[in-house]
Amino acid sequence: MKFIVSSSYLLKQLQVLGGVINNSNTLPILDNFLFELSGPKLTVSASDLETTMSSVLEVESDAEGSIAVPARLLLDILKTFPEQPLTFVMEDNNTIEISSNHGKYALAYADAAEFPKTVELSDPSATSIVGDVLATAIAKTIFAAGNDDLRPVMSGVFFQFSPENLTFVATDAHKLVKYQRTDLSASEVAEFIMPKKPLNLLKGILAGSEAEVKVEYNESNAKFTFDNVELVCRLIDGKYPNYEAVIPKENPNKLVIDRVQFLGSAKRVSIFSNKTTHQIRLKIAGAELNISAEDIDYSNKAEERLGCDYQGDDMQIGFNSRFLIEMLNNLSSDEVSLEMSLPNRAGILTPADGLDEGEYITMLVMPVMLNN
Repeated sequence: MKFIVSSSYLLKQLQVLGGVINNSNTLPILDNFLFELSGPKLTVSASDLETTMSSVLEVESDAEGSIAVPARLLLDILKTFPEQPLTFVMEDNNTIEISSNHGKYALAYADAAEFPKTVELSDPSATSIVGDVLATAIAKTIFAAGNDDLRPVMSGVFFQFSPENLTFVATDAHKLVKYQRTDLSASEVAEFIMPKKPLNLLKGILAGSEAEVKVEYNESNAKFTFDNVELVCRLIDGKYPNYEAVIPKENPNKLVIDRVQFLGSAKRVSIFSNKTTHQIRLKIAGAELNISAEDIDYSNKAEERLGCDYQGDDMQIGFNSRFLIEMLNNLSSDEVSLEMSLPNRAGILTPADGLDEGEYITMLVMPVMLNN
């Protein structure tokens, strides 16, 4: 088994795949990349049992064979090379030798047969989505997913596909984000919960990409295929909570405000808030929003006034500043609208502008009880 490949091209592909590999694996074979050579095509795979990702690379070769190569060691050596062709040759003493312009390096390899087989999806449903659209959908929702091991269904992003639209939802019971595209659709209704790790990988690779991503899914697994990459992952098992039920329908009080101003104000005022509740108070009357916070234990307090466009009754409502700041950071519009009904009901944050045709974002933030 012998092949020649560009050092920077190989490194770029392996760094993407390296994101799959855990720092500590129960099975030693998972610390390796699987190399499968078939003539001028080299398929490299990485797996953590839950997620397997593979990429097809163009190399110079007419040989065949497969081995498992230590990932960390290979990445470390590749990072140090300037751009040049590297020759990989499999030796008899269970090592693979890499020859560069200046030297030779030998790595012990493992048996490819030990590497876990990629799951084949039986009878999957499929839909196609542009890479950048999928990356945006992930980026807009994933920050709101929970980290609670006791509620695994809420630790992922809920994909809801139908002939009318594609919807992506994430929540941790304190905040909720629903991202919807009515300009895209699937051939049939389907719902599944994707774990965070493969989503973060996809988000990183697909940002700005015009490639068509083919999404295939069944009861237990999902597969994403684009360009020369294939990612297969196990889905989170369980039923997603009925998120529509928690989104309040009647919200007569509507505040429209400059997003950057509101964000800056919330960041400054929150520094003075209580370190356990992170509570900030919004007091809205007429065309003025008063944002304040107080930490009674340390006698710290802050207050800011902002001009806004407000229709509704005068009201006071408290929010956890971390959630509010996170949401405002995740929007890119110039203005945002915050709709509320009562101080003990969730507030609905939506961008007032800057969305594509058929693109909708709804963010929901639970209030915190104000201690008057």
